[in-house]
This record gives sequence, C-alpha cells and structure tokens, in this order.
Amino acid sequence: MPFWKKSFNKKNAVYYPQALVQGKPIETESIAKDLSKISTVSNSDVQAVLGDIAPVMHTRMAQGKSVHIRGLGYFRYVLSTHGVKDLKDFDFNKQVEAVRVEFVPERTRLSNGTYTRALVDSDELEWIELSPETEDQDPAQGGGPDGDIEENPLG
Repeated sequence: MPFWKKSFNKKNAVYYPQALVQGKPIETESIAKDLSKISTVSNSDVQAVLGDIAPVMHTRMAQGKSVHIRGLGYFRYVLSTHGVKDLKDFDFNKQVEAVRVEFVPERTRLSNGTYTRALVDSDELEWIELSPETEDQDPAQGGGPDGDIEENPLG
C-alpha cells in the first residue's frame, strides 16, 4: 500500500496530496529473489542479468535508440538545456545542463477504449494517509520510530 501526506505549496497557496516513499529502497538482490521464486531461473542468474542491464541499455541509448522492456516501458535519453536568443550564440556543449533518462511506462488499451499504465493499477492501490507526526518507517521490514532506518535518499 502506498503512502501520502498533505503538503502546502507556498507559491500557489494550495494544499495537495503528495506520494511518499517509506523506508529503505528495495535492492536488486530482493527483486532477484522475488523473480526467482516465480520463475525457473535461479536467484544468481537473475542477479547476473539485472546487473548487466544498465550498461546494455546505455549502449543502445547512446546509439540514439529508445529501449523498450516489454511489460515495463520505454527508456530514452533527454536533455535539460537552456536556450539562446541569437542563433550565432548557439553552442550545444554550453547549453546542455544535464542528460537524463526518461521513463515512460508501457500502456495497454482496455476494452472500454481507455488505457492503463504498467506498474500502475489504480483499482488495486489502497493509499494510506500518514499524519505529519508519523516517522519514516518500512512496513515490510517492521521498521518504525525505534527501528534501524537510515535517511531515505528519495524522500
């Protein structure tokens, strides 16, 4: 179950719900163990393949391609840049501020004509509101205010 909290946007002076990440990230080893349980592939084989996916994806995206992982979505390089008013001032290397990877979840057309995105099944998500005084915890690990929880790198 995903978590959310009420947040205040000072610029627009409005409250809005904000999704939260709880606890430590789930690491590759855990994903590999889960995948090996539902397949005929061993945990070490899954870890070996997952360990090599990033450099393979980089190689393909560096060739100007997008990468499609069936059932997951599409990955591609995008640029964060700033513009110049005069074409004579155009300098690619000076205008590129960062290279990012954009992820677009795969979508499936439903019988009613609407689409659903991979990784997002709204019908099965039960959002839980965390009160402002709730400390960061990892429900799957039994963590809590007295648990051994490190700072969340995504929070």
